[in-house]
Amino acid sequence: MSAVVRLREWIFRRVNGAEGIPVPGPLIGAEHFERVYSDPAADGRSRGAGLSDLFWYWLAPGPQMHQEHLEPGDRYQTVARVTRRVLAVPHARSDALATAATRRALAGVSGFVRLRDLMMPVWAEVFHELVFAESCPPAARDMIVANADDVVNALKGLGLRHMSRRDRLTRYLLSRIEAGTCPVVLPPPFTAQETAWYLQGAFFNTAVVQMSEAMAHILLLAGDISDVSDQSLDDLIDETLRVHPLFGIAHRITSAPITVDGETTIPAGSVLLFNYLAYQRTGPAADDTFDPSRWRRLKRREAHFIPYGMTANRACPARGAAPVMLRAATREVLRRFAVAAPAAHTRSLPNRGPAFLTPIGHRGPGPARLAALRRTDRIADAGRSMKQLVLGTWMVLDARRQKLCTTHFSSLEAQP
Repeated sequence: MSAVVRLREWIFRRVNGAEGIPVPGPLIGAEHFERVYSDPAADGRSRGAGLSDLFWYWLAPGPQMHQEHLEPGDRYQTVARVTRRVLAVPHARSDALATAATRRALAGVSGFVRLRDLMMPVWAEVFHELVFAESCPPAARDMIVANADDVVNALKGLGLRHMSRRDRLTRYLLSRIEAGTCPVVLPPPFTAQETAWYLQGAFFNTAVVQMSEAMAHILLLAGDISDVSDQSLDDLIDETLRVHPLFGIAHRITSAPITVDGETTIPAGSVLLFNYLAYQRTGPAADDTFDPSRWRRLKRREAHFIPYGMTANRACPARGAAPVMLRAATREVLRRFAVAAPAAHTRSLPNRGPAFLTPIGHRGPGPARLAALRRTDRIADAGRSMKQLVLGTWMVLDARRQKLCTTHFSSLEAQP
């Protein structure tokens, strides 16, 4: 399978060309990561990076309205203010929303599950309630889950895009906006269509996917956790995000030269590839050992630990609400179930987190059943790797052909 992975990487480089400057890397060491990341000139988001065509392709429809990909300026500032307002939720409210939605998702659940699939309806309901200030109808929940699942499967190369699934959600959001039943709208000159794309990208793509992935990772590593106090759960969550950061590589395009350590100058127009995993493997918590207790000895601000990005350069807008919601959902699961997860656990999580949930006080799966799941997952992984090779290659080529980002900015330049 390693040969297949190398072939996928070769094809990616062949189609997209040189990716950019890795940080940390030979030119910029880990000691300069945070300074360069927070430099005002590291502010370009999409324009001028070949990678952007691929990311826009995966996030369609409406990647031009996704907050993460908006270029700096008045449009970004307006959108960011709206996002902050939606996510400015008191901790008690965040906890209550996540607890209630998790409780509903766990009703009647027992035995074998895919943790990412189990958790997606939770976050579909939570973010629907935050956006619409009302409970999420089952039909809307299913549309949100179908949309988010399609996005994440395409991102992982495990499925092609199904735009019909995504368009159903767009039409639902647009209908609510036009009917005046959506409290969250972007002010003029933004259109209703742009608001729909914004809501879909920020809340019903990124938020649902990232929170579901985070919960899958947390629960896969929670097998031996018996203490569900807030401190213990916070340590578990932080250690999970240290070992399996949700953000792999963030690319930024420099708008002006950046001088590093008084010697190296990064030219304007450079594509910087900030590698979260590599950075978090440096500094005081550089090892691969999963050890939540480290956070009782180590101050988070002293570790090279940036689970929600950096405040100086568009940190995750949910960095206040997300930890509280993750803690609440984790608490609800671990109070009810013991989690057994014998299959492979990697950051990319292509297997969607297979695990057994056993009600507390009941007998869980025996060694033979756990070994069978481990073998089955290992065999399935070979098929997944080949699928990623074929489908990933197709999407890289299709994205290169469509050039959604390049075409968007070319059309702006052509306007009088």
